[in-house]
Amino acid sequence: HVRVKVGSDYEDIASITSSAFLVSYTCDVRPSQAAQDAIRDWVIGGGRWLALHGTNSALDLPRPNGVESPRVFPTWVDTLGSQFIAHPPIQPYLVEVTDDDHWLVAGLEPFETDDELYLMEYHHREELVPLLHCDWEGDAAGFAENDWARDEPDRHLVQYLRRLGDGQILYNTLGHCRSHWDMVPLANYYPSTERCSWEKPQY
Repeated sequence: HVRVKVGSDYEDIASITSSAFLVSYTCDVRPSQAAQDAIRDWVIGGGRWLALHGTNSALDLPRPNGVESPRVFPTWVDTLGSQFIAHPPIQPYLVEVTDDDHWLVAGLEPFETDDELYLMEYHHREELVPLLHCDWEGDAAGFAENDWARDEPDRHLVQYLRRLGDGQILYNTLGHCRSHWDMVPLANYYPSTERCSWEKPQY
């Protein structure tokens, strides 16, 4: 009863805006301004969007000072509520429930995952409804904006809701995954397959 169409970018505006639901799982895919505007209007008009992992990322790599996160699609990140800036080296970290009463995470216990902990620049943070978070501070080695040391750990949103007009976005930053040919041009062959949070029952 569900008809699904898959695309490698966001430029099939007619298909997206005629849909009831959008699921995005991209990395460094930079929509045209026309696509950004159309998808924002679609959400405002009642669209529902599940945005996963790198949907909010723009990456310039490699650079002498590390991976840069250029601010190249302000409408996109203003709609999503965040832009990826950096992450510490992949290692286990604790994901905690921010809103025990919300049905999306009710009954979920804190869990450890080995994923990319997204360190983000937030847009309209006061309008975001936090569902999952991680308290962390430290160094994001390999990124141009690497200093995330604070007097006390920052609360980084792992999953949140963003209401926009009559529509809503659910953003889940977990979901790093890579296999043998996903690191080109940094490496021609990556030796292992990593599925990270995809293998966690909580995810």
